[in-house]
Amino acid sequence: MGATRAEPIYSGLQGMHGLPAAKDYMLGYPINMNTPPEGFFEWKKQLSEVGLDRFAYNNVGNPKVHSHIPFNTHPMEREVIRHFGNVFHFPPDNAWGFLSHSGTDSNMHGMYYGRTILHGKTGLVPKAYFTKEAHYSMQILRDLLGMEWVEVGTLPDGAMDTADLARCLADNPDHPALVCATTGTTFKGAVDSIDAIGKVLGDRVAYLHVDAALFGGYLPHTEFARELFQTVDGRHRYDSIAVSCHKFFGVASPAGLFVTTQRTFDDFLRLFSGVHDPEYILHVPGTITCSRDGVKPAEFLYHCKEEAVTQRIADTQLILHNARYLYRQLKEHYPHLQPVLANELSNTVYFRKPDDVLVNKYSLATMKLQKEDRQEAYAHIVVMPHATQPVLDHFLEDLAKADRSVA
Repeated sequence: MGATRAEPIYSGLQGMHGLPAAKDYMLGYPINMNTPPEGFFEWKKQLSEVGLDRFAYNNVGNPKVHSHIPFNTHPMEREVIRHFGNVFHFPPDNAWGFLSHSGTDSNMHGMYYGRTILHGKTGLVPKAYFTKEAHYSMQILRDLLGMEWVEVGTLPDGAMDTADLARCLADNPDHPALVCATTGTTFKGAVDSIDAIGKVLGDRVAYLHVDAALFGGYLPHTEFARELFQTVDGRHRYDSIAVSCHKFFGVASPAGLFVTTQRTFDDFLRLFSGVHDPEYILHVPGTITCSRDGVKPAEFLYHCKEEAVTQRIADTQLILHNARYLYRQLKEHYPHLQPVLANELSNTVYFRKPDDVLVNKYSLATMKLQKEDRQEAYAHIVVMPHATQPVLDHFLEDLAKADRSVA
């Protein structure tokens, strides 16, 4: 018999050869484009050697309950939640959560938990309170969950105006409140004050979910870590939190962390049990999603290891330093672009939209912002670990060329 002919390479791959070289110039979106360290690939090799990713693993169900499906990574998922529960100062050994499909999936669980618990307490569907600066998934999810959106105003930096929140709550006295706070708004990098929101809520029947998609990855390694502590001096500051794994951590495909307290989960599960028949998987899962990825939690466990935490600390220092460098350069040399760095916690710099050539080359995200009596187009750069100073200098050089061509 002759040699077996090799199957031709899929033609679509040919157009992808240039992508690795161009990845460092993706500056407009919060994705860490750095290749993970060798330690991660060594960890993946160990996982492969025991069969993970060689046949179907499924993390369906509650990771804290024995699964009738033995091919799962629930023990590793529990370790991940234990680690990040400690990072975010949840009550000791009292965090419940799982690795979701994405940041939006985590937000969906936060809002569904809040809706279910508040409806169970009051018999009324809560109203959802968040700002226009919140991630667009919030608008989709409140519609999906059949809740009315009460749009809360913002401060000049884009953070939630808690005085306006108080007015909104007063205008809706009969409904429980599901408040979605954002730690690091999508375009401006603003931070809603969890403590100020909690003070306004007071004794109101409410649920507070925090979307910390990007900032949740690096803030714990800064002097501002307390911003995301769930418990301070025995006081619970919020009910659940969502963090994206594919943003600061640089996981190769979308994934998210959803973390809440065990008490919140138990309150939810009592009500959720009424709409879920446990017979098929022999327990009530506590998740909206049924089949869940069993590979990602095992891979993400690497990010709980000391070497990964050390790398995160270094990356945190790098992105905040480089964000300030970019802001200073723009402010000094391109004041007409009106650059803004919203706060000390942020790695996002936004400015008046440059030429489309730069927008396309650097994959800049753009939005129209209201400026006095008119709207103006702005762009932003989210300074991630791959956006090193040489990369930013390259952008600044291209910006200078574009400016000279216009002049």
